[in-house]
Amino acid sequence: MALRVLMVGRKHEDWVVDGIRRYEKRLKKPFDLTWVPIPHSAREGDAARKEESERLLAKAGSDYVILLDERGKAITSPALAKTLQKPLDSSRNVTLIIGGAYGVDQSVHDRADFVWSLSPLVFPHQLVRLILAEQVYRAQEIAGGRPYHHE
Repeated sequence: MALRVLMVGRKHEDWVVDGIRRYEKRLKKPFDLTWVPIPHSAREGDAARKEESERLLAKAGSDYVILLDERGKAITSPALAKTLQKPLDSSRNVTLIIGGAYGVDQSVHDRADFVWSLSPLVFPHQLVRLILAEQVYRAQEIAGGRPYHHE
């Protein structure tokens, strides 16, 4: 069982590395994250979206897929903990997808088991990675009944 993040774009930028590492050091199986960069398309607009979406879907396999999209469903941190824990409890890997600058096409939305919105705001992809690392750590702590999260 594992949590994997498919992300369109290059490695983490320097300004976000320290923040992500801070949470990664605290993550324990099955909540530890593996980051898989997917190359940007050289195309633009719809053509880029289609090409990047095909690359993402090729890597998703039979995992439980959570797509991050500002038009998705906003949930609480305890609800995220349950959303992540359920497939892990049934020995299913979880793949979280962060699309590229043009987003993803309908095929990725159709494949996703859950479409999650961090916010109706649009954030830079690097910031989304940092927020995601913290929220996965928070979910781990909630699932373990530890006091990191306060209601």
